[in-house]
Amino acid sequence: MPPRTASLGPPPPAPRWWIWLAAWPVSAVFVLSNAATPLYGIWQDRIGFSRGTLTVVFACYIAGLIASLLVSGVLSDRVGRKPVLLPALALALLACGIFATADSVAALIAARLLTGIAVGAAVSAGMAAVTDVAGPDRKRLAALLASCAMVLGAGLGPLLAGALSELAPAPTVTVFAVEAVLLVSALLVAVRMPVRRPDRAHAPAPAPASWIRLPSVPRPSRRQLALAIAVFAPGITATSFVLSLGPSLLSALLGTESGMVAGATAFVMFLAATAVQFAVRGLRIHSILLAGATSTAVAMLTLAAAVRTDSPTLLVAAAILAGAGQGAGQLGGLTLLNAEVPAHRLAEANSAMNMGGYLPAGVLPVAAGYLSDAVGLTVGATVFAVLLATLAALGAVAALGGLRRSIHTS
Repeated sequence: MPPRTASLGPPPPAPRWWIWLAAWPVSAVFVLSNAATPLYGIWQDRIGFSRGTLTVVFACYIAGLIASLLVSGVLSDRVGRKPVLLPALALALLACGIFATADSVAALIAARLLTGIAVGAAVSAGMAAVTDVAGPDRKRLAALLASCAMVLGAGLGPLLAGALSELAPAPTVTVFAVEAVLLVSALLVAVRMPVRRPDRAHAPAPAPASWIRLPSVPRPSRRQLALAIAVFAPGITATSFVLSLGPSLLSALLGTESGMVAGATAFVMFLAATAVQFAVRGLRIHSILLAGATSTAVAMLTLAAAVRTDSPTLLVAAAILAGAGQGAGQLGGLTLLNAEVPAHRLAEANSAMNMGGYLPAGVLPVAAGYLSDAVGLTVGATVFAVLLATLAALGAVAALGGLRRSIHTS
């Protein structure tokens, strides 16, 4: 009787609970990404810096993230998800230590850079790992969970930090000690995650030669990537603005510098981003994108009205609409890429979409911060809001065109 040979077929699908658990490292890193938001007032009082400097500190996070995206997507597709995700979680732990002891703008910049690098790996390798664990038959569920993990973590960070900044002694130390515990648990999950190293021998196309380059997608998927960026970029830029200058707006409109209020506002924004994804998950992909772009445009018009009328109610409404815009745009973009991009280029595709979104999310709020220092918060926020509403409207037009094409071809 001939000896049996080992099967080289695909592994059995992971249990459904592992798909949910695989999203936890993404959430844990994104808790760190926004945990500093309610604490900037404490650091401003302790160190002393302007609104313009505050937006530069925030933008250093974007710089680290962009640098990470230039490498992490391609690297993850070539060597595997874990070799990228595990070092990223270690860097996030290092950032926690620097945040906890920060006593200068330089320390805040270093911590934000390291956070951005970790987040870049999380949105490329981490999100692709969720799709790998889910398998080819559960791609839409994977996109939903990966996207929700990102925005839920982004919302939990400022809520946790805001509450601890008001209730706990030594808030900057306590906040990042708690976050370090969350990251250690994520590290344990990542170590045990059931993902295999990529099998390059069976890839349909050779890997690109360069390890550091602008991430891209195969030529047939470029239109889908452009559409995803057109909707996702205004959405995440809107929420980035609320995170970077939201505390200043709340201080101007409410006369309060409470970290808990700033953290709760950010949490509500990202809670809306999470809830809207479950609400629209059954729609056509292009309908989800259209909903995201429309919500972002309305959010920015509401923000302009809030600062012109000194209305805190409209400001909170703008934050909620901005969160819904990012959530729907992000879900639509990830779902589109999961459906159209082959698995061996998926992490790179995630990097490309996030790079297209985070570049304006870094540049425009910084410009708005310095403009606000020069001409006042009302004028600066209004100019920013009108510009972003216009970009979101263009994304809505593109999504509507895609929706019409998908209806005609179905």
